[in-house]
Amino acid sequence: MKEKIIAQAAEAIIIQKDKTIIKRRIAKGYRLPVLDEKLRKLRTRSESKLLEKASKIIPVPKVIKVDEKTKEIEMEFIHGKKLSENLDKLQDKEKIMQTLGSEIAKLHDNNIIHGDLTTSNMILKGKEIYIIDFGLGFVSLRVEDKAVDLHLLKQALEAKHYQNWEKLYESFLKGYKSKEKSKIIAQLEEVESRGRYKH
Repeated sequence: MKEKIIAQAAEAIIIQKDKTIIKRRIAKGYRLPVLDEKLRKLRTRSESKLLEKASKIIPVPKVIKVDEKTKEIEMEFIHGKKLSENLDKLQDKEKIMQTLGSEIAKLHDNNIIHGDLTTSNMILKGKEIYIIDFGLGFVSLRVEDKAVDLHLLKQALEAKHYQNWEKLYESFLKGYKSKEKSKIIAQLEEVESRGRYKH
């Protein structure tokens, strides 16, 4: 099978090739070439390490190969439904959101911050929810960073699934709170009270 571009983001292009996905970080002309090279290499390495760490905790695409020269991560292609396009149609959407809550809780328990928690970065395969695109992810012990992760998801639900986002978010928190998360929830309220995170 030939390479087929299936998505293009600000930092990378996503290519499907056979049963794999290749994430290729593209050069940025506005950056100094030396700096651009260093940044893309660093981000490729960082994302692949995060994916490998997360794969031991929750469903994520398996990393097959990392090439720092070409700034590529090759990973398995997940055959499933993109949650952003299907969530509203699903009968068990609240149960799915509760499952998602407990999965994100596991990530946060291991101090992994996704950095771009939206339903566009989630694929439903059977009863499993695969989290994809850790390009903005990082490791952090800070309660604040975990709270901001939740706030991003809340905003994404409000924008994309506005008809019943409150119920969906409530179900998510139900799954997320099943572990001791009161500090993070309290910090989330603090984050939301600040102007810079408001719409």
